[in-house]
Amino acid sequence: MVSDNAISDAPFLGDNLALDFINSEYLVEGQPHDCFSDDHSVASWLITAGLLPDDRQVPEGLLTDARALRESARRVVKAALDRAQVDLTVINRVLEVGRPVRKLEWDGERQKFRTALYQNADSPSGLLWPIADALISLVTNDKFEFVRQCEAHDCILLFHDLSKSHRRRWCSMATCGNRMKVAAFRSRKKPVSG
Repeated sequence: MVSDNAISDAPFLGDNLALDFINSEYLVEGQPHDCFSDDHSVASWLITAGLLPDDRQVPEGLLTDARALRESARRVVKAALDRAQVDLTVINRVLEVGRPVRKLEWDGERQKFRTALYQNADSPSGLLWPIADALISLVTNDKFEFVRQCEAHDCILLFHDLSKSHRRRWCSMATCGNRMKVAAFRSRKKPVSG
């Protein structure tokens, strides 16, 4: 069982699984903050994201692989935004090693065949595969043009602007948006010295 407070500070506001995973590292007062401190904190994030049942055994090395995937995913998104090439080794390794096994099975209750997918939950790549898969879908989708970085000067969070007007500027209106609007208001109200 994984503690809930291990990921209580992880923002889930990217409107995309891969972006939320990248956003598990962010700035607090200009200093990097990593929501992943050990294998269990990564597992807790995966549970919150709906990718792992909370009674599952956590494979050793999950933290190391998660941090490598997160850094690689961040570089891939930046490269896609800049229309540049980047090393895809880590992403492709997770995709290959963690690929779920697809099997044909008989469903006795329905009396017909069905396809079943089995995740390799015994390896870090098996648990992280859905994130790498979501990253592929994101960067190859024609709606990738709506991926943005928060416009707050002290925020590095990414989000997929799925609003109707595609004019979203901040990761969260409640935090960054409000701070930036208050700062802009104050700067307009400063008395002019002269």
